[in-house]
This record gives sequence, C-alpha cells and structure tokens, in this order.
Amino acid sequence: MPKPATLIVAVAVLALAFVLNPSPDKHREKIKAAVAERSQLERLLGIGQLTSFASRYHSLGVASYTTVGDEVVSVGAFGLVVVP
Repeated sequence: MPKPATLIVAVAVLALAFVLNPSPDKHREKIKAAVAERSQLERLLGIGQLTSFASRYHSLGVASYTTVGDEVVSVGAFGLVVVP
C-alpha cells in the first residue's frame, strides 16, 4: 500500500498536469514559431499560419496534442508544447 506522502504527491502532480495542460492557442503559436525557424521561405509564405489553422486540437486532460490529417504536429503537457 502506498504511503500517504506518495499519494499526496501523486495527486498534486496530476492536478498540476490538468491545470497546466496547454491550450489550442499555445499549440498554434508553437507550430507557427517552429515552421518559421525551420525555413525563411515557409515563414514568408505563411505555411506555419496555414498549418496551425488546419490543425485539430485533442485534449487528454493531463496532456494534449494537435494533428493535421493523421499526422501529429505538436504534443503538450505541463504548460510546454513540443513540435517534433
């Protein structure tokens, strides 16, 4: 049986994950920035804007991700968003 302190920490981490789950806007901003960093031409053509507009946000409660078609374009948790 887990110790009470371990249980309290686990509940606190889970609650923090729910509160800090990145919003759709945070995912879109990160996608735009990642595309702009990757290529000047894509930035000038607004590819990041188009990709972020076309992305679909999915929340798992404690984490979230966005997809374009069947491809995952960003993953987020604890307030951070990563564009692979």
